[in-house]
Amino acid sequence: MQAKAVTPYQRAFQFIVLMGIVSLLADMVYEGGRSLSGQYLALLGASGTVVGLTAGIGELIGYGLRLVFGYLSDRTRRYWLLTILGYGMTVIAVPLLALTNNWPLAVGLLMVERLSKALRSPAKDTLISYAAERVGAGKGFGLHEVLDQVGAIAAPLLLTGVLAFSNSFQLAFGLLIIPGVLCMAVLLTARRQFPQPADLIGKTPTLSTTGFSRQFWLYMIGVTLFAAASVDFALAAYHLQQQRIIASAAIPALYALAMTVDAVAAFGFGFLYDRIGLYALVGITALAALSTPLLFSDGFLMVIIGIVIWGGVLGAQESILRAAVTRFAPLERRGAAYGLFNAGFGISWFVGSACFGLLYDISRPALIDVSVVLHLTAALVLWSVARR
Repeated sequence: MQAKAVTPYQRAFQFIVLMGIVSLLADMVYEGGRSLSGQYLALLGASGTVVGLTAGIGELIGYGLRLVFGYLSDRTRRYWLLTILGYGMTVIAVPLLALTNNWPLAVGLLMVERLSKALRSPAKDTLISYAAERVGAGKGFGLHEVLDQVGAIAAPLLLTGVLAFSNSFQLAFGLLIIPGVLCMAVLLTARRQFPQPADLIGKTPTLSTTGFSRQFWLYMIGVTLFAAASVDFALAAYHLQQQRIIASAAIPALYALAMTVDAVAAFGFGFLYDRIGLYALVGITALAALSTPLLFSDGFLMVIIGIVIWGGVLGAQESILRAAVTRFAPLERRGAAYGLFNAGFGISWFVGSACFGLLYDISRPALIDVSVVLHLTAALVLWSVARR
């Protein structure tokens, strides 16, 4: 009996799942490291300002340089090469944190990890967007984010157990080399099975010689305001450590909780986006205004609620924000569009994180007020885009 042919939809779905597994394993490496970075820097003697600047500069590198690498990926069409190089840097830099004994060296390795994300992300997102257009942009990116977040959940829980039993950050970081090796193996398998992911879209794009639309630039304004309003988990973890709201070893478990909410929210918001478009993002951005005052409260229950909202907003950020780029960017300029999108996001995140780190040392109420106002302003801008 002749085997049933695999449909283009199934092929696209298989590619998204395979790349989701790559992200799952990579997330075990860098999200595992991220779940420890705030309190690790504190234990190495860093101040709140240093933690805030580290998070901000890291996001500036991780997002800002995507403009360069996005342009490079479109010019060279070497999407696979840039993706493989970027993941390779990640799986080396994070486990090397096990060998650090001072905060400047740890900060340096964290910067290398952010550089690796800048290198791979525009190319990787472009590859995934080809398959996502076949299955539905919101659903495709949402499914990828769900798989991605499985790793972001598993690693912090694993590291919580390691710290609880050994109290060794060195062992915790060192163990992350295992998912790193597996990540590279699966990535190379995906490269072999899908050498030309652009074929998954099933149509020849109409070439465009014009620039990006006015709607794209207005969307970018909303995205940058959203990024500037967002608080990095490293600063929230620093707050929990300094105020002793929860045991140090349990902080990664809170990060795992946020990643669990992220995974569920990403898939649900992806379906919602395919139905109602950007209106889904408007509501989520307004909801995000509640997360900061809760995260920086002194009550355990309030912090937990803040973590849940923060995780849900992060899920929307990783699925809907990326999916919406396909609506505004022509296919042949998608790498540059993702690079520009991420550069704007990262620069704003840097400014916001740096300011929030300084404000935490000066006035927590001021930190909260600035974040809330920026979130609500972003919601208004995105609402104007959705109306059009």
